[in-house]
Amino acid sequence: MTFKAVEIHKSFEDTQVLKGVSLTVEPGEFVALLGPSGSGKTTLLNIIAGLAHADQGRLVLDGEDITRLPAGKRHFGMVFQSYALFRHMTVAQNIAFGLKVMDGKRRPSREAINRRVTELLEMIELPQLAGRYPAQLSGGQRQRVAMARALAIDPKLLLMDEPFSALDTQVRQSLRGEVRALQRKAGVGAIMVTHDRAEAWALADRIAVMDHGRIVQFDTPERLADNPANEAVRSLVGDVA
Repeated sequence: MTFKAVEIHKSFEDTQVLKGVSLTVEPGEFVALLGPSGSGKTTLLNIIAGLAHADQGRLVLDGEDITRLPAGKRHFGMVFQSYALFRHMTVAQNIAFGLKVMDGKRRPSREAINRRVTELLEMIELPQLAGRYPAQLSGGQRQRVAMARALAIDPKLLLMDEPFSALDTQVRQSLRGEVRALQRKAGVGAIMVTHDRAEAWALADRIAVMDHGRIVQFDTPERLADNPANEAVRSLVGDVA
């Protein structure tokens, strides 16, 4: 599915956080929002998720305007920095949660939910941990479970907010490839917020470089490196090119 954010503006009191931001995510594409703290990337992600509302602008999914659609009806998967797993639920129960709370007509049967959970446990290579609780998992394992939970509902778009920042460097590097492989296997478009330059270059098909509430360049990693639009982009490229 093609997703578009069109001329998104957002202010908090007297501070203009987003200044006419537009971007497109093609079917199956992985897009990174990269920029320093305060550049507006998390605010943009929250607006796309339906957790915040734009002052102006539109959100369009496959030609349908979803700007005012409630978050629960957008059918987007979300992976948070803190994992946000339910501590009182097992791994299998966490993965199944989004399927079980679907509206009556859309909710799969118990058997279909069990099949989907088994499939995802195999996909994240943790079938042996189905009965464990989040406190019994490593950070990397929790993040895999969070990813599986987000994918369980067959989301129309996958949104990730600094998904690796709570992990140590070695785990982050190994998990990047796993997450990219899962996203590709699911065939779903993804938007990831990150401040980590190497992470964006390793994962994204295209990178939206944000600075002071605007996207200053939106391009492939290769073209960003070869032809940075300004000094803000050039400073990012210098660390990874």
